[in-house]
Amino acid sequence: MDNDLETRYFGVWDYVVFGVMLCVSASIGLYYACTGGRQRTQKEFLMADKSMSVVPVAMSLLASFISAITVLGTPSEIYSNGTMFWNYVVAYTITILLVARLFIPTFYRLGLTSTYEYLEIRFSKIVRLVCTVLFMANMLLYMGLVLYVPSLALNAVTGLTLWGAVVAVGVVCTFYTTLGGMKAVMWTDTFQVVVMVAGFLAVIIQGTMDVGGLARVWELNQQGQRLQFFNFDPDPRIRHSSWNVVVGGTFIWLAVYGVNQAQVQRYLSCPSVKKAQIAILWNIPGLSILVSFACVSGLVMYARYHDCDPKLMGYIDNSDQMMPYFVMDILGKFPGMPGLFTACVFSGALSTMSSGLNALAAVALEDFVKPCFPDLTDLKYTWISKGLAMLFGCSMIMMSYIASLMGPVVQASLSIFGMVGGPIFGIFTLGMFFPCANKWGGLVGLLTSLAMTLWVGMGGIVWPRARWMPPVSTEGCPSANVTANLTTAAMTTALYDVTSMAGPTDNGYPPEAVFYELSYTLLGAFATSVCIVVGLLVSLVTGPQKPEELDPKLTIPICEALFCFLPNSWLKCLRCGVRQQEKEEDTTVKMTVVENPSFLSEKEGTKNSEEPDLPDRQRDDKVNEIETATFL
Repeated sequence: MDNDLETRYFGVWDYVVFGVMLCVSASIGLYYACTGGRQRTQKEFLMADKSMSVVPVAMSLLASFISAITVLGTPSEIYSNGTMFWNYVVAYTITILLVARLFIPTFYRLGLTSTYEYLEIRFSKIVRLVCTVLFMANMLLYMGLVLYVPSLALNAVTGLTLWGAVVAVGVVCTFYTTLGGMKAVMWTDTFQVVVMVAGFLAVIIQGTMDVGGLARVWELNQQGQRLQFFNFDPDPRIRHSSWNVVVGGTFIWLAVYGVNQAQVQRYLSCPSVKKAQIAILWNIPGLSILVSFACVSGLVMYARYHDCDPKLMGYIDNSDQMMPYFVMDILGKFPGMPGLFTACVFSGALSTMSSGLNALAAVALEDFVKPCFPDLTDLKYTWISKGLAMLFGCSMIMMSYIASLMGPVVQASLSIFGMVGGPIFGIFTLGMFFPCANKWGGLVGLLTSLAMTLWVGMGGIVWPRARWMPPVSTEGCPSANVTANLTTAAMTTALYDVTSMAGPTDNGYPPEAVFYELSYTLLGAFATSVCIVVGLLVSLVTGPQKPEELDPKLTIPICEALFCFLPNSWLKCLRCGVRQQEKEEDTTVKMTVVENPSFLSEKEGTKNSEEPDLPDRQRDDKVNEIETATFL
């Protein structure tokens, strides 16, 4: 380790590399502001004219939630707690398969701009507004966290003031998102994914060479008790076990990829259901590769500092600065390489923030502006959307201060999605999978789920539990004052081991503190379960919704989607009275239209005097319904 590390800051080439990344991102925004339709319509600004190809949509989906938190937080998580986090790759895979099979066809059938329009149609306007407010608060806090993290990295490696970096990055992101709309967001995401991959490869290759090869990296991590890939203990209080990460992670990421406006808006920017499904399926290898890069970076980082922990030595203030410190240690001697890594971090941040700003603008326009001002022109709505994107950009910068108080970034970000995203996913699940749920069940289930999840989640923050962690050491540090190996026992008093059953809740904790021990990974599953159970009970008491009176477009035909091999008589029972067969008959007619266009001409000829031409959006929606039905 270099003793002069603390004196290293950005050189000229580092600023050049980092500046090129920012300039390219801003240039893409300017390009789409000055070409094509010049972002003059809502459809172009918010939905990219539904004309995006598979590649930019797939890359944008990948970049939106593989953010600076992944670049900085995941290596630090692996360094501090070992490799159990890697199990999230399994959760990602399950999530994407379910979303492609179930959720994307449903939203295409409905043809909505805001996902929360569904909740008003299925339940009531108050349910829609509550979820819209929750989504906006969730995304603003998350984006504040995403903005704070790369600014922390820049502060660590350049000496630039932390809050100066926050403002600078927030302004750049708001600038190109407001100018270029959805097309600029997706193409900058594509560019930024490439930068992230380059940054990870630079760190892994150089770090591995410095340590002595991959075999040495593996050996040192095994000696340091970092290599634990499977732990099937069912105890829900264990922070990371295979069950908790896979099951809990699936619920967390279903809330993100299944019903989150930022992701659904990307699906709907594709011209067809099939292309949207292909785009998200490409995220299985994409997410697996990027998360694996982040995890390997953490293993290489531990191999580098296995006998000289920078935090214990006081070289850094918190664990989220580990990755920037590591980069300056191994790459600081190469001109431009720290700049490449910082560009990597900011690429992850910019992609997530721009996606969030565009989604927030769409939701605010559809759920608040249009109901209050329904008669404005399309051009005025577009300008309002741009103003909303700018307003949310300023709010995001202010929220970064709150994010700075939330602790380690990985757990904080996933806790946000669990505590707030969990109830939202729960109400969508209740509406789409349970036809008997009524509006009162939806409202009470949502509010109860939110209250319970916030109680448990915040309780875990107020009453934190000590836990076992792998050992760290300073015995190999130059001029270290501490020569003894610092084991976990010296660092913290563990109440339970991650590989054993949890111990009793005492030592001054309140009796209800047993609930606060729930692993943060299970907050989403807990929220969804509470919403469904309470929603069904209230619906039963107040009079359940009659399934035969429910529009079948509002439900997910899970039986047809997952059990299409069953006999029709069985499927009819499993539909619970929903009129799915009517949708199938309608689909048969539509397929006839596609295969025989003259059929449509004949039908239109008989009704020409009675029915006006359909608007473009309705025609697009009919085509999507046909493709959705074909897929199912």
